[in-house]
Amino acid sequence: MGMKLAAVMAVLMFAMGGAFYWYYNDTQERIGVLRENNAKLEVALQTSEDSMNLMRDEMARNQELMSELSLRLQKAEKYGDDLRNKLRQMDLVQDAIKDAKKLEGRMNGATAKLWRGITEDTGGDGNTPLPDWLQPVQPDTRTRDQGGDEAGENSSTNGNKTETSTTN
Repeated sequence: MGMKLAAVMAVLMFAMGGAFYWYYNDTQERIGVLRENNAKLEVALQTSEDSMNLMRDEMARNQELMSELSLRLQKAEKYGDDLRNKLRQMDLVQDAIKDAKKLEGRMNGATAKLWRGITEDTGGDGNTPLPDWLQPVQPDTRTRDQGGDEAGENSSTNGNKTETSTTN
């Protein structure tokens, strides 16, 4: 009976050892998988934190840009209001009746100044030459009168000077 008891105990110990071996290996596999998952989660967490920091930086930068754009918009609106007020104060019809050539020269000059400003604002140097039709009239030495005035009555700044000559 002692032998049977010893054999049963040996089988029982052998079964317990096998169960422990299986449990140990299974636990080690789970630990390995959990370590891999933990490493992946740490990388994902770091990426997410970096993304959040980048988003915060971008949000702060966008806020600064929005503030700057808001100030620029206010300046542009004020400038537009000033221009509207100036236009209301001017009587262009009356100026055109009094001296059309002078008004045309002023308008062309203001237009050229505006286009140069737009060119500067959009990345150009703003020093482009005026087009041929907008070049100021150079003094004509042939039409000096006795008082020394250049170009007589017909001087203007718009380049639309016409001369008539008669040949006999």
